[in-house]
Amino acid sequence: MIRNLTPHVIVVVLPDGSTITLPPDPAGPARIGTVVEPIGSVAHDSGVMIPVVRSRLSEPINLPAGEVGVFLVVSAIVRTARPDRLDLLSPGELVRGPDGQPIGCKGLAR
Repeated sequence: MIRNLTPHVIVVVLPDGSTITLPPDPAGPARIGTVVEPIGSVAHDSGVMIPVVRSRLSEPINLPAGEVGVFLVVSAIVRTARPDRLDLLSPGELVRGPDGQPIGCKGLAR
């Protein structure tokens, strides 16, 4: 079983040109958390001070526990945040249409 925990439909283009569509899971997307810390400000030419923050990635949010026989398709950043999870996959190499826009991926990456 494959669950798509991204906010997008994923189209996998197989070697023979056929496709498999993975709709987003109703549980919603898994995302990476962020921690934001104010560290100061910088002056704009207008004299207005613009806040500056330090942002760092934290743990994934809305990532369910692993289940035997279930693979979860997540963003590459969520997958790499949890290298211990062999059930996490992300879209592989992009396939582009004639206009250069992505139309799918050639497979899934671990």
